[in-house]
Amino acid sequence: MGASRSCRSSRKPPCCASLWFVLLLSVIMTTHACPKICHCSDRNGMVVQCTSRNLESIPSNLPRDTVVLLLSSNRIRHVPREAFTDLHRLRELDLSHNAIEMVEVGAFQGISDTLRTLDLSNNHLSSLPKDTFTKLHARVRLSHNPWHCECSLQEVLRELRLDPETVNEVSCFTSVQEEYVGQPVIQVLDSGINFCNFHHKTTDVAMFVAMFCWFSMVTAYIIYYIKHNQEDARRHMEYLKSLPSTSHISKDYDTASSIF
Repeated sequence: MGASRSCRSSRKPPCCASLWFVLLLSVIMTTHACPKICHCSDRNGMVVQCTSRNLESIPSNLPRDTVVLLLSSNRIRHVPREAFTDLHRLRELDLSHNAIEMVEVGAFQGISDTLRTLDLSNNHLSSLPKDTFTKLHARVRLSHNPWHCECSLQEVLRELRLDPETVNEVSCFTSVQEEYVGQPVIQVLDSGINFCNFHHKTTDVAMFVAMFCWFSMVTAYIIYYIKHNQEDARRHMEYLKSLPSTSHISKDYDTASSIF
């Protein structure tokens, strides 16, 4: 308001025009600034092309009106919490062909309502936290990752809309049951297999083994204690037997008394 009043009262219109130009330029720069390492183009919203730029992390100075963000074929290993929280118009996110090993819970916070396509294929993901994709409506690609098929992965997939074209390429690289290695995860789950049951059984077996070990240790201690006490008792008895008997001592005392 101060700038507006000063411009109205000023007798130098060129100065006012310059001031408004600077303000407008700062707004444009804040909204549309493009990372130097990327290429940006405006197509009813910003398309940010950062493919094959040797990036090791997600750029932090992305335009707020980004609708398409292409980060494929880089060296990104980690997707942190709230990595895209300011990109409220983002519809397409491509993170394929990176080295991503970890996606934090809340990584897609702020874009869960607008995002329509998410590509995490061809990375190094073996597991994901249960709430990674909470409230996400996007169609997700998870193919060609070294997935470990167990309970947490099953719970993650239950909340997702997997891309139907690549759903059979989401396979078990390792598994709680060796027989499922190499098989598509969805086909295994559709056959009625419940990895969470295996998880509970494994936990029960571990508890049983722990209890058995504890019981064995207690039993061994009791046996050792009894044997040790028996050995002490035997030695004590032998010691008592080695002492002179009281009757023999009494006879020697009587003999000595009669002499005197």
